[in-house]
Amino acid sequence: MSIAVLDGGTYYHHRALHGERYRSYFAEVIYILDLPRVHLDKFSALVVPDRLHPSPLLAAREQIVHYLAHGGTVVAFGESQAHRWLPGVTWTFRRTNFWWWKTPGVGLGLYAATPEHPLFQYVSLNDATWHYHGVLTPPSGATPIISVAGDGVLLYEDTVSTPGRLVVSSLDPFYHYGSHFMPVTERFLEKFLEWLKSDDKPSR
Repeated sequence: MSIAVLDGGTYYHHRALHGERYRSYFAEVIYILDLPRVHLDKFSALVVPDRLHPSPLLAAREQIVHYLAHGGTVVAFGESQAHRWLPGVTWTFRRTNFWWWKTPGVGLGLYAATPEHPLFQYVSLNDATWHYHGVLTPPSGATPIISVAGDGVLLYEDTVSTPGRLVVSSLDPFYHYGSHFMPVTERFLEKFLEWLKSDDKPSR
């Protein structure tokens, strides 16, 4: 699979996208302001990392929707206001518990909503467990992958809202890996990108 990824120009994007650890997963790293001049149809997937400023994404909304309409895959991570520039995305803020792991017996309540999903051949729940800043409500017919007990969804796959595929998450692994903070995110990104690289067909 040929994967393009957007670069917001921050220090954490630079380390995650241009460093030796993950650079080989991406066919092209696209600076976000150069996106309007790129023909996305040559890529199998477009990865939108967490914590990109939403303004250029809003400006590129028509381009991204066009890409999805022609069968493309868009992977969008958290804190980039995807509900404003992607179809079918509903995001709800949650107060973040950064220190849940310091209290014995306390967890985040994550569970595999669709245990048979191919992603779990690569990523475990432990790999996705650090914290979250919000939850998602998948559109009808989409597949929840990782959910929070009694609350919403942290990651889902949507092949119903467009002719393409959306993989949407409220997690922020690029920021934490790029900031040298939260070691689990290194493992999550490696395994997630391995899955994406190997997965050539939307799971309709």
